[in-house]
Amino acid sequence: MPSVMSNGIRLEYAESGRSADPVILLIMGLGTQLVAWPDSLCEGLVGFGFRVLRFDHRDVGLSSKAGSDDPEAVVAALGSFFTGRPITPPYTLHDMAADALGLLDALAVDRAHVVGISMGGMIAQIMAAEHPDRVSSLTLIMTSSGNPKLPPGKPEAVGATLAPRPDASDREAVIAHTMNTYRIIGSPGFRMTDDALRAWVERSADRAYYPVGVGRHVLAVLAGGDRLNLLAKIRCPTHVIHGVDDPLIPCEAGKELAELINGATLQLVPGMGHDLAEGLMPIWVDAIGDHCVSCAKPVT
Repeated sequence: MPSVMSNGIRLEYAESGRSADPVILLIMGLGTQLVAWPDSLCEGLVGFGFRVLRFDHRDVGLSSKAGSDDPEAVVAALGSFFTGRPITPPYTLHDMAADALGLLDALAVDRAHVVGISMGGMIAQIMAAEHPDRVSSLTLIMTSSGNPKLPPGKPEAVGATLAPRPDASDREAVIAHTMNTYRIIGSPGFRMTDDALRAWVERSADRAYYPVGVGRHVLAVLAGGDRLNLLAKIRCPTHVIHGVDDPLIPCEAGKELAELINGATLQLVPGMGHDLAEGLMPIWVDAIGDHCVSCAKPVT
């Protein structure tokens, strides 16, 4: 896969579709690599007439690492946060939004339809609010404003997400840990078979594994606070997709986004949790494709 320099770091990316077609930029969630986007989603969006870009965030996959490999600094910062002390993360969600914009710059893309999932949706909110000239439309999937008054995720889902990752030397432990996490936060109405889930997890585990980077992503999210003041600035057409059965970011978060972003539409999906289950992809393809196509049509 190719890479480019963006915002002073190197980002690994992949693309599908024709270079002349309008761009959909997919922004992945916390600690998750670009290869986690199902091929069926990318191919489906190409079928709608789009060029699809996806990339590894800093500190994940094959993109640049942004600090020491020693996890102690991350552990100490997390301890400070959860005891009420302020933290200064190595980088912020605004820095990660600048990374995404830098990728578009490097590829000479003036505007893109931006699709963000989970942490990627938080980054997408910043892009749309602060760089409206670069975002043609916005699709926010299973994400949140960060409002502390929203209902929290279920303890077992939050605990699984924040649990220490196994050492890289034990491949089977890494795979088992990741599979267990997705079984806890995944979609009860769109269950993946054990074989399918394992193959999906192995693809990422064998490509790259960097748990310290996941911790730094967590710090960026925790230190970012809420984006309520930014939501009022978003003017591009916005579609919110959220799972009714999301145990990590409850659907009240999606409802709030749709209420606070001017003109936003909301799609609640029964049986959808907090994963990229293959059974969800036909729903997502149609929702994203229809939204982006409708934004490209002239208003009559």
